[in-house]
Amino acid sequence: MKFRSNIKENNVTDEKIFINRRRILKGLGLFTASSVASGIAISRAQSWFEQQPKMPSNLHAPTSLKFFNSTIYSPNLELTPENKVTGYNNFYEFGWDKADPARLSQNFKSDPWKVEIDGEINQAMTLDLDDIFNKFDLEERIYRFRCVEAWSMVIPWIGFPLSALLKMVDPTNNAKYVAFQTLYDPEQFPNQGKKFSGNFSFPYIEGLRIDEAMHPLTFVAVGLYGNKLLPQNGAPIRLVVPWKYGFKSIKSIVNIRLTENEPPTTWNISAPNEYGFYANVNPNVSHPRWSQASERIIGSEGLFGAKRQDTLLFNGYPEVAELYKNMNLHKYY
Repeated sequence: MKFRSNIKENNVTDEKIFINRRRILKGLGLFTASSVASGIAISRAQSWFEQQPKMPSNLHAPTSLKFFNSTIYSPNLELTPENKVTGYNNFYEFGWDKADPARLSQNFKSDPWKVEIDGEINQAMTLDLDDIFNKFDLEERIYRFRCVEAWSMVIPWIGFPLSALLKMVDPTNNAKYVAFQTLYDPEQFPNQGKKFSGNFSFPYIEGLRIDEAMHPLTFVAVGLYGNKLLPQNGAPIRLVVPWKYGFKSIKSIVNIRLTENEPPTTWNISAPNEYGFYANVNPNVSHPRWSQASERIIGSEGLFGAKRQDTLLFNGYPEVAELYKNMNLHKYY
């Protein structure tokens, strides 16, 4: 079956902007995913970050990948400039500011690397990078990326469907969810070694329902823009779930565990009134502190700031709607 998106060519985001997120605000004893209380403030804060000096281009030499171009997931899109996607990131393990991941990941080593897959499966396994690059046919997919902070990009990811990996490990009938964990290494991730108030803690954890994980759109990315992932983008392996807010697309994965019960997730633990388990992009459900009805297009900056566009339900991927049939999307946000 072919899956089509509603992305237009002029909606793809620049690479530098993908790499930085606002500093997390201490409020009432816990951290939240944004330090801005309104859409106007968000726009101004992000515009400020985008105007900062460019990061050095030689922090990590690009490593090209062999892949095929998907005929299904390659809409005619104008890609976001690469320097935006690699320079504007949310990766709190490195720091709270948008430029921190690129600036503080210069010595990050993503090779050697191992990913353990365990839990409710019949074939537990551990994959190293050779396994990851040799066992799966890599393809390029152009996906819309939507941050919960109401900004968006369009990115050409390289990777393979998560379902291909899950089929290899043969889930049991008890496998109802898939849990993910980011590497915990305070020497490589400087922010992991710091103490924070409230419920925010590392390592970063995320999860999907099994049918979400098996959906053809759910993608394991190992590269973008033709090259292997840089550390700030989640090297060497990350998740991409294009119809959900970006914080669901966990980076630098070291463990994938299939479980019978819904797994805890970092932002839901930290601020459950703001970040639900599902985190589907929905213009009709506002964040408690700002609207999700529209989004800033990163990489479209002009005299009066970045262009805005209406947010699409499920981020423009209506083919996933069947996963949530008869669910109250206001309750299960």
